[in-house]
Amino acid sequence: MSWTSLWVHMVFCTKYRKPYLNSQIRQRVFLHIKENAAKKNIWLDVVNGYSDHAHCLFVLGRDQTLADVARLIKGESSFWINQNKLTSEKFVWQDDYWAVSVSERHIARVRQYILNQEAHHTKKTFKEEIDRFTKKYGWQPNS
Repeated sequence: MSWTSLWVHMVFCTKYRKPYLNSQIRQRVFLHIKENAAKKNIWLDVVNGYSDHAHCLFVLGRDQTLADVARLIKGESSFWINQNKLTSEKFVWQDDYWAVSVSERHIARVRQYILNQEAHHTKKTFKEEIDRFTKKYGWQPNS
C-alpha cells in the first residue's frame, strides 16, 4: 500500500485582488471550500483568508496533483459563489496560485498563521505579505 504525507500551503487571490470576500461572506465561502474538498477526497486541514485572498493547508493525496487540487478548490468555489449570488458582480479567482511544501514540524505554525489572517492583515497588507514571500522563496509574481 502506498502512503504519502505531502503538506502544502497554497494561496490564491480574487481576480484583480478585488475585496469580494467581506466579513459577511468570507466564513461561508471558506466553510463551503472545506466541505467541498472533503467531498472531492481532498484532505484540507484548514482554509482561511482575508478580503481578497485565501490560504489552504492540505495534504496532497498519492493520486492527486497540485494543479488538480487547485482547480477543484478554486473552480467549484467560484461557481458556488456565483450560483448563490454572494457578490454583486461575477466572482472569479485569479488564474495563478502560490504553493509551498510544509515540513511536518511547521504544520502547527502554518495552521495558526492561516487561522489568524484577519488579525494578521490589520498589521500587514497583502502586498507586504506577497513581497515577503517573493523574497523568501525567490518568486516572480505576475501582478
